[in-house]
Amino acid sequence: MDEMDALRQMRTALAQEEHPDRLALRTAWRSDPAPRRRRRGFTIPLVSVAATAAAAVTAVAVLAPGGSGDGVAPGHGGRGAASGNVLLAAATSAEKAPTGRYWHTETVIGQIYGVGKSAANSYEVDARQRSITWVGQDGKGSLAIVDELGHPVAAKDMIKWRQAGSPEMVDVPNPDGTGVVTQVEMSTQASRSPRTTPARPFDGDYFGLSAEQVAQLPTDAKALENTLLNLRGNWHAVSSTPEKQPIRSLRGAERTRALSEVASTLLSKAPAPPRVRAAAFRMLATLPGVKVGGTATDPMGRTGGVVSMPMVTTMPLGLYTAPKQLGTYERQWIIDPAGGRLLAIRDLVATPPHGSRALPPGDDGRPRRLRATDMPDRFLKTGEVASYQVFAVAEWTNTAPR
Repeated sequence: MDEMDALRQMRTALAQEEHPDRLALRTAWRSDPAPRRRRRGFTIPLVSVAATAAAAVTAVAVLAPGGSGDGVAPGHGGRGAASGNVLLAAATSAEKAPTGRYWHTETVIGQIYGVGKSAANSYEVDARQRSITWVGQDGKGSLAIVDELGHPVAAKDMIKWRQAGSPEMVDVPNPDGTGVVTQVEMSTQASRSPRTTPARPFDGDYFGLSAEQVAQLPTDAKALENTLLNLRGNWHAVSSTPEKQPIRSLRGAERTRALSEVASTLLSKAPAPPRVRAAAFRMLATLPGVKVGGTATDPMGRTGGVVSMPMVTTMPLGLYTAPKQLGTYERQWIIDPAGGRLLAIRDLVATPPHGSRALPPGDDGRPRRLRATDMPDRFLKTGEVASYQVFAVAEWTNTAPR
């Protein structure tokens, strides 16, 4: 069972089956059986990795993804020494990280939605969800989901939301192309508390690799790349005929994107040993198209070096082709070289959504069309954050699951 299967099984009896492309967003938003579907975002406790392993959370703060790419210090483009140094320094640090009996992660996934009929009168809200996993050395573990409330992204968005009456539910675009209205439940004084789905058994599956196979991956960067090139999946960002194929069959930017997708998982969610994580950093340093981006602060306020690459979709690849976006993006990895950690991934708008595209018929057999007006990021400007992942905790520990 992989994480997506576990998320799907945690649906209540009233929840509708999600379209696969929606599932690929890795948000597992709860749906109502009525045409209006609710989405919920969330906040995350801000505690250190050590404190998380040792004690309960005692302080909570709102994650602020930031409205743009502000905070990125100037860097040098291309695959120069600067880019390699950030990743190679992280690799050296990752090799020294301790191991333990359990692999523990807390991952935040956030999506920015524009609310309103026009850019001039719109405001942005941040919808989030947190997943918590514990995996033993035998590959078996547990997964819990915390589904919290949406928040305006910045002060200016808070003002507009309040001017609109501080609505508990806000309509947001639905990129399914079905015309169904989607909603985000916002945080208000009368709001419910965050909903936590009780932890349930979870057998990790990481792009077809079991926890045992992840543990046995090569610790040499070139050998690791050669092994990952054999992973089969739907790696094309856009294709009219999805077909599983090995990464090895891809060329250029598509191969880099696929390898980076797997490497990101090895550095964040998968129970990879320290030397495998180090090899993943070194492999990223050799991929064409990967560039240095200076430094930036992640949504938890942690500063790290930025490594980036252009993308035509932010949808996770490997599961199936997902032509569900009409803009282009720049993906940034925020890396802590001293700690040997991937802190966060954020996707910035490179080209705002425009035009339209026909989609395959939905489950009801009716034709669908993807339109720019249906895009969550339709009002975002170049350089603004469209979505993000924050790896609040990703560590080996001897502390038993709580």
